[in-house]
Amino acid sequence: MTTFVFPSIESQSEPRTIPTHRVSDVSVNEEIAAAVRDGLASSPRHLPPWLFYDEAGSRLFDEITCRPEYYLTRTERGILTTHADAMIAQAAGDDRLRIIELGAGSADKTRLLLKAAVARQDSVVYEPVDVSPTALDAARQRIESEIAGVTVAPRVMDYTHGGRRALTLDAALEGQRRLVLYIGSSIGNFEPEAARRLLRRVRASLNPGDALLLGVDLVKEEATLLAAYDDFAGVTADFNLNILARLNRELAAEFNLESFEHRAVWNAAESRIEMHLASRIAQTIQIRALKLQVDFAQGETIHTENSYKYAPGQAEAMLDEAGFTPAKTWTDDQRWFNVSLGIAH
Repeated sequence: MTTFVFPSIESQSEPRTIPTHRVSDVSVNEEIAAAVRDGLASSPRHLPPWLFYDEAGSRLFDEITCRPEYYLTRTERGILTTHADAMIAQAAGDDRLRIIELGAGSADKTRLLLKAAVARQDSVVYEPVDVSPTALDAARQRIESEIAGVTVAPRVMDYTHGGRRALTLDAALEGQRRLVLYIGSSIGNFEPEAARRLLRRVRASLNPGDALLLGVDLVKEEATLLAAYDDFAGVTADFNLNILARLNRELAAEFNLESFEHRAVWNAAESRIEMHLASRIAQTIQIRALKLQVDFAQGETIHTENSYKYAPGQAEAMLDEAGFTPAKTWTDDQRWFNVSLGIAH
């Protein structure tokens, strides 16, 4: 999972007003309604991971990143702590940088890179992109109060959609390069082909010489992976179950959260962690706002998320295929996590 484990590759990408309609006492978001209707009617049943990130889900994810089992955040933070100056210098060359971050969330680790950029060029414009205006506002206030020289220009958007709503970035100024951050292993939430499409879209929005910094989680022993997605305190379970609580709140669904359980599974054949919600009993769920009834067999699951884990060299291969020249990869002493810099060519 990541900060931004992020919205579906097929969801929209530019600031927009989502159509709504009222059913009874519930104002229904049409994008959510369509995703839930399609996902729960499918076999096997699934829901898109972007549904995790309402206000409650975003708060729970921040708690997950502090759990001792969740090595991803602290491992990547360690890499950035050690190498932020080198990353900024190599991305900038002889120019000034403007930094854009996709799926920024709280932008906690990003502050290390922003401090390095300010140390190098005195000031920097930082454009965090996220679907959560609450997270972006909190990040803006925190960063501007803590790091003099950073101007935060948040952008509320879903950057993952292609076509006419594809990601577009402001043009670079004279003597300026853009550095896009896609850290936190967020790319791992996408199916492999969708991940490649996303990186190509990012490249299409950049000029030669601009750069992308990509964080990926590496394959490791199964016990370590499973613990990261099923922590002892049950925070990840609460995070997963919150998706049902959100449907109760926003679609007048009638999920009893105690009748579902969180499951994390390592799928070695696909090299991914899967998260599911399993029905503890045979039950029928009403979703009143959609006039939908869903029958669950005992043990039947809703697949809520994938988190792909990569072999060494795979990140660089994805960057190369997307139109970036792999310039440098930094890793930790255990070789659990990689951060790779690609220069657009």
